[in-house]
Amino acid sequence: MNVSISFRWLLATVVFGAVQTCQNEPMALTLAIPKEGFSVVQQEPSGAPGRATSTLYQTPRSIRPEEFGTPELQRFTDSLYAVMVRQAGVGIAANQIGKRLQIFFIEAKATNPRYKVLGPVAKQLFINPRITQVSSGRKNFWHGCLSAADEKRGNVATFEWIAYRCQNLDGSWREGRLDGFAAVIFQHEFRHLMGGTYMDIARHFESKTDLDQKIQQGKLPFFAVASDSLPLLIQGFERDKTVDEFGLKK
Repeated sequence: MNVSISFRWLLATVVFGAVQTCQNEPMALTLAIPKEGFSVVQQEPSGAPGRATSTLYQTPRSIRPEEFGTPELQRFTDSLYAVMVRQAGVGIAANQIGKRLQIFFIEAKATNPRYKVLGPVAKQLFINPRITQVSSGRKNFWHGCLSAADEKRGNVATFEWIAYRCQNLDGSWREGRLDGFAAVIFQHEFRHLMGGTYMDIARHFESKTDLDQKIQQGKLPFFAVASDSLPLLIQGFERDKTVDEFGLKK
């Protein structure tokens, strides 16, 4: 058999096999955009029938080397960001829109009325992220979530700062550190990749109306040093471990 023909046949077989694998994957594990568009997946209480099949509670897969730099990945991240902007969120993870993928955005615009007091956070995309270092100190924060619409805010602790490693759209790696509100949003979204929402972690809840009033009156701390008894939002994480490795331990 001609060597060049053999090579072309082998290459076609490999490519076709890869395409078939992707085609056979559940929709939630692909980069495909649904024809009807995306909607935000809502949290399910512990024991609820839909919890076992919800993307919010299943380990998302990492983005593969061959997917970086593709139009499909660009389109998906554009769509993810568009949903976040439409919902006036300050962060969004892929599994919040029904995709089990290790991708999330953070961004807090200066004009966002809900978090204006904490200052703006630049738009940043994180693919296959991991946390490499954390502060010794923790801050409290009353969390809401696009996936907990109409639910009460929950008070949990987050690290004052975190260092991370992640990939960009072209597959290149970057490292960085986030402080303050940016660190809070990152940990909120990282919690989604670990599985669940603040609703699964918090023990103290307040309606948004009561919370705003109590914070203004100084009756509740908003962004202060957290006590040791306040549950950690990303409890169970391990430094420099991938989301896949966390998922294996669940």
